Amino acid sequence: MAIAVKMREFGERSSWIRRMFEAGTVLKGRYGAENVFDFSLGNPDLPPPSRFREVLLELAGQSGPGRHGYMANGGYPQVREQVAARISREQGVAVSGDGVLMTCGAAGGLNVIMKSLLDPGDEVIIIAPFFVEYHFYVDNHGGVTRVVPSSGDFSLDLDAIKGALNARTKAIIVNSPNNPTGQIYSAAELAALGTLLEEAGRAYGSVIYLIADEPYRKIVYDGCEVPGIFQAYRNSVVVSSWSKDLSLPGERIGYLAVHPDCAERDSLLAAATLANRILGFVNAPALMQRVVGELQEVSVDCAIYARRREIFCDILAAAGYDFLPPKGAFYLFPKSPLPDDVEFVALLQEEKILAVPGRGFGMPGYFRLAFCVEDDVIRRSGPGFARAMAAAKARG
Repeated sequence: MAIAVKMREFGERSSWIRRMFEAGTVLKGRYGAENVFDFSLGNPDLPPPSRFREVLLELAGQSGPGRHGYMANGGYPQVREQVAARISREQGVAVSGDGVLMTCGAAGGLNVIMKSLLDPGDEVIIIAPFFVEYHFYVDNHGGVTRVVPSSGDFSLDLDAIKGALNARTKAIIVNSPNNPTGQIYSAAELAALGTLLEEAGRAYGSVIYLIADEPYRKIVYDGCEVPGIFQAYRNSVVVSSWSKDLSLPGERIGYLAVHPDCAERDSLLAAATLANRILGFVNAPALMQRVVGELQEVSVDCAIYARRREIFCDILAAAGYDFLPPKGAFYLFPKSPLPDDVEFVALLQEEKILAVPGRGFGMPGYFRLAFCVEDDVIRRSGPGFARAMAAAKARG
C-alpha cells in the first residue's frame, strides 16, 4: 500500500472521535439533526466576543505595505510584548516579548517545542486521561510517550510520575484545565512536581522540561484559578491558543512562552523559532496576530458554559451516573456504568446520544461529554441518559 504503515496505525488509535462523528452523521441523516444529541466534539459553539469583530474589521480595513506579508518567524514584536504582559500577570513571573513565540495554535506550539527538544528515543511523559494528539506530536519528532495514570480524582499522581522518570526523560506535558476531565492542578501539586523534576534532573545529569498546555485557562468555574507553572519550576514552557477563550479554533492562532530563567533559554527560543519555519508553519497568521494582540483581557462569557455544566450535572446525577463536576474546560468525564465503555457508548447511541469512549483518552471505563452545545440540547438528552443507565443496569 502507498500509505505508511505508521499512519494506518495512527488512524486506528485516533479514530474514536472520528467514529463518533461518522455515527452522528448517520443518526442525523436518519432522524434529523435536531433529534440527535451530539456531545462528541470540543468545538466551541459560542460566537467570539463582540470586541473581536470590532477589532477584526478595523484591522482588516487598514492598508499599507507588508500588512499581509512575512514577518520575523517568531511573530510581530508588538504582539509578542502584548502577550508577554498578560502571561507575566498570569504566571507571576516577568516575561519579556522575546520570550514569546507566536504559533499556529497550541498544536503548532506543541509541535514546535517537541521539534526543539527531542532527539530520537527521548521520552515525554503524558498523564492519563490525555488529549490523544499528544502521542502523535511526540512521535512526529522522534520521541516516545510514556503514559502515567492520574489519581482517583484526576489530580497528579506524583509517585507514578516519579516511577516513570529516567535518563531518557526529556519533558512532561500537563494540561490544566484538563481535556477530558476538567481537573485543575493545584499550586501545591505543581510545586511538588517542580521539585521532583529538579531532583530527577540532578540525578540524571539532564534538564527535564515541564510543558503546560493551557487553551482552557480562562474557562473555569466556581471561582477556581489556574496556578502558573512558572512559579513552580524554572525549566518550563507554556503553550496555549485563543481557540477556546475567544472561540477561534479555525483561525489557528496561539503561542509558546519560555520561563525567563529556563536553562539554555536563548538556545531553546532560537531552536523554536527555526522549528516554526522549517515545520512549514513559517509564521502565525499575520492578521490574527494583530487582532489577538488587542484582545488580551477579552474572553467569551464563561457563565454560559457554567450554566450548561450545572444543567448537565443535574441530569447525570438524577440518572445515577458517577462523575466529578469539572473545575474548568467544557467536558464531563463520567464513569461508564458498564465495564466496557465502548459498549456503553453504543447504548447511548441507541438513545441518539453521541459520546466518546474513555479509551480514546487513554482511560477505559469512562466516557467524555462535551457541553459546548445549546442548553436545550443538554436538557432534551436527559431522558435518553436515564434510559441508557437503566439498560446498563439491566445488563448487570
